[in-house]
Amino acid sequence: MPGMNTGLSANNPTIVSAFHAALLHQGLIVLGILAVLAVAWNVLRTMHLRRSAIAGGPRLTAGALPPESVARRLLRISFGLIWIFDGVLQGQAAMPLGMVPQGIQPTASASPVWVQHVVNAGTTIWSYHPVSAAAAAVWIQIGIGVWLLVAPRGIWSRLGGMASVGWGLVVWVFGEAFGGIFAPGLTWLFGAPGAVLFYCAAGILIALPERYWATPRLGRGILRVMGLFFAGMALLQAWPGRGFWQGQSQAGTGTLTSMVQQMSQTPQPHFLSSWVAAFGSFDAAHGWAVNLVAVVVLAAIGALFLTAQPRLARIGMVAGVVVCLADWVLVEDLGFLGGVGTDPNSMIPMCLLFIAGYLAVTRVPVVADQAVVPIASAVPSRPWWERLVASPSYALQGLAAVGAVGIVLLGVVPMAAAAANPNADPILIQSIDSTPGIMDTPAPPFRLVDQFGKTVSLASLRGKVIALTFLDDVCTSVCPIIAQEFKATDQLLGSASHNVELVAINANPRFLAPEYLAAFDRQEGLDGVSNWLYLTGSLSALRHVWSAYGIEVQYLPAGAMIGHSLYASIIDGSAHLRWLYSADPGPGTSATQSSFTVTMADAIKSVLHGS
Repeated sequence: MPGMNTGLSANNPTIVSAFHAALLHQGLIVLGILAVLAVAWNVLRTMHLRRSAIAGGPRLTAGALPPESVARRLLRISFGLIWIFDGVLQGQAAMPLGMVPQGIQPTASASPVWVQHVVNAGTTIWSYHPVSAAAAAVWIQIGIGVWLLVAPRGIWSRLGGMASVGWGLVVWVFGEAFGGIFAPGLTWLFGAPGAVLFYCAAGILIALPERYWATPRLGRGILRVMGLFFAGMALLQAWPGRGFWQGQSQAGTGTLTSMVQQMSQTPQPHFLSSWVAAFGSFDAAHGWAVNLVAVVVLAAIGALFLTAQPRLARIGMVAGVVVCLADWVLVEDLGFLGGVGTDPNSMIPMCLLFIAGYLAVTRVPVVADQAVVPIASAVPSRPWWERLVASPSYALQGLAAVGAVGIVLLGVVPMAAAAANPNADPILIQSIDSTPGIMDTPAPPFRLVDQFGKTVSLASLRGKVIALTFLDDVCTSVCPIIAQEFKATDQLLGSASHNVELVAINANPRFLAPEYLAAFDRQEGLDGVSNWLYLTGSLSALRHVWSAYGIEVQYLPAGAMIGHSLYASIIDGSAHLRWLYSADPGPGTSATQSSFTVTMADAIKSVLHGS
């Protein structure tokens, strides 16, 4: 799946260091936002105290809001805390490089091709810009969580719910590959239909006008939807031929057993891994019975919720919590361990939803006279700017919500910038080859022939910026990747490429004829690049150039291939070496190739501009 992986170690020190530095710098911005809001709060509070001391000053006496629904408050606070927890998990050191290959790719690769294409469109952004994307995810999720916590009522609260839905859908599609619903082996036990889909459901409920919470009707709707969900999951779990009715047999390991055994290998405290491993062994021996219990329990919980009757729903709620917690520990293995876990998986959010449904039926908000006061009539009919001064609590909640939006934007803006930039971050290639060296020394001269048999010397190229490397003309591994990087650099330069020559010198002591160079060009599509030169010459002439540029060439064991140093140099128009790179392409993924291209193009542009 091109673009879905950088091929680098998840704990690459260069990337991890840059990630921590980005979080630190952005954390300082968050502190700045909080400082500005604190000043604004003090100003508004001072104005309120002054106006309150004046007779006839503004007072909010038009009534009080009815209490927030217990169910709504549960969703708002609990999912606010979960979003913050998820944001903290996104700050783990392995997230920039480990998120895609270890978290997203396994689920996406098991899904249909069209799902892989959709997911790849989003994860390419992460693979190409791992530091900025990972840091952005931290602040977006923390910001949404804070937003839900600090804005309990009114439009700000509802907007917080909508923000939760919007970002949740992004994560569900690109981060969870649609929750794996199109992958084989879909089951409630593994977290179907994706944890973040429950975040979205909670966000929708929070975004509803509060009058919907004034009667049990919404609660009954939540319970019935959850009932249908559990009934559907029971039917899916009972469907034959999906591997859940077997534990361990001659035909192979059952789906649940295989999953649990795999989860037990996750880095975690020993007591947890032992519990998970023990359940895996139990399922291997009693797979049919375990699946029967799962089907019956899911169907029973679904039936109880479908009644929407408080007493029966209470039984379903208790049973649901017990079963969900058991699955969360023994099958999902808590979901957030191992260094790249991004959330506590689906069981906790699912529990919160059906508990909220039960509370919405049994705990309807009332006022002192036992009558629900309409929200619209309870809110004083004053402009918001007057209420900022007249009500300290209103001002505090409004400013806190603005601060939360600022934290969200701290992540959204870099993420949007990364999405708009099709070129990979230069730090990827720097993490492989280190930072390019800056110099200003005369370039060693050369006089060779190109792929067409025409003599070319360094002096004949004076006035042009030269990007120089050494390639093996019959190599089929590394050299073609470097050649494509040079070709992409030429495209990235655009019109500036007219002042640039891309030059490769043959690094193969056996195949010296220009015909081999021309064949390499045709194979790599370089024969159509007007400013591409591939040079060769006699063995003695090549050895002289290799020595002058510090290139080591040797026969590899068994004589099958030639090994040579991988360097790229930038030479300015006055024949001075200005930049020296390691041209090792590393894993040679699309992300690292694009990163090298950006790095070289930037260096060439700096030389063209005389810097």
